[in-house]
Amino acid sequence: MSGGADYLLPCPVPPVLGLGAFLKSTATAMRGGRARVSAVVGDLGTPEAVAALRAEISALRAWLGVPPVCVAHDLHPDFPSTRLALAQGAPTLAVQHHHAHVAAVAAENGHRGPLLGLALDGFGLGLQGESWGGELLAVDGARFRRIGHLAELPQPGGDVAAREPWRMAAAVLHRLGRGDAIAARFAAYPAAAMLGALLARDRLCPPTSSAGRLFDAACGLLGICPVARFEGEAPMALEALVRRPRAAAGGWTLEGGVLDLLPLLADLDGGDPVDGAEAFHGTLIAGLAELAAWGAETTGLRTVGLSGGCFLNRVLREGLAAALRARGLAPLLHARLSPGDPCVGFGQAWIAAAVDDGTA
Repeated sequence: MSGGADYLLPCPVPPVLGLGAFLKSTATAMRGGRARVSAVVGDLGTPEAVAALRAEISALRAWLGVPPVCVAHDLHPDFPSTRLALAQGAPTLAVQHHHAHVAAVAAENGHRGPLLGLALDGFGLGLQGESWGGELLAVDGARFRRIGHLAELPQPGGDVAAREPWRMAAAVLHRLGRGDAIAARFAAYPAAAMLGALLARDRLCPPTSSAGRLFDAACGLLGICPVARFEGEAPMALEALVRRPRAAAGGWTLEGGVLDLLPLLADLDGGDPVDGAEAFHGTLIAGLAELAAWGAETTGLRTVGLSGGCFLNRVLREGLAAALRARGLAPLLHARLSPGDPCVGFGQAWIAAAVDDGTA
């Protein structure tokens, strides 16, 4: 095993494995009152990374000392980690991506009861194959309910939109009824000429509730990093501009558990990047705090786990935690585990343990 870290668990668990997702992949073994998280092997897009994960799994099985009673994996059937789980010769459990995120932050903090979770990231497969990524969940061990989410935006070009934030900005213009302006607004990009027509045909641009894509949309509207060179470049550039985040009056709506920042996005188009970055962060924080408070009123739960790669953003993480406390809620934050996908295997294993020991 090339590295990793050990963690204490809030209660003894049976021997289980969680094999993570696709990006920033790790695997986790749990047994008794301890967990071991593997080294981060990276994104599973190369044979070398998959081989590295396979080696980490072998090392974790040796650490367990007994066969796992369950091997948990992501819902996505095409992830190499899913295929590796199915090859382990043990019972398997498919775990929804954002459920795993919330379980991870709960377990790391020693929280054993039900809780709310805000899971904000780029992508996780939903229960019906949807693209999720801005989720309010009510979690109780191995069970969860999706009770709220960010308003959906079309994602023109699918995964390409994650690398070209201007596409998500075009999706916002389409939602605002300004589709005819896309070609001129983004004339520097050849694909812009046909993107308006593509967006008009909904089935060609599957919707996403992703917080990561919402950040990309804000960047594209403000002209910040319209084409990214690496994952997360645009949102990091947006965060770097923030000095005093402020909530824009009337910048969001909340209806039936759906948080929609379209009023704010309408004002960002072509605006000052610094003003826009501060308004985006402040408004997102205020809107998410209201969403969580609505969830607390709906469920009676006052603890809110915060997980997902968007919480690598310090402004969002610290600002939302403070806003939740101001509303009388108790936020749980990651301490040692990354809030990004390196924590997913940990959450998967914790859920698998809950299923096996009958606390699900």
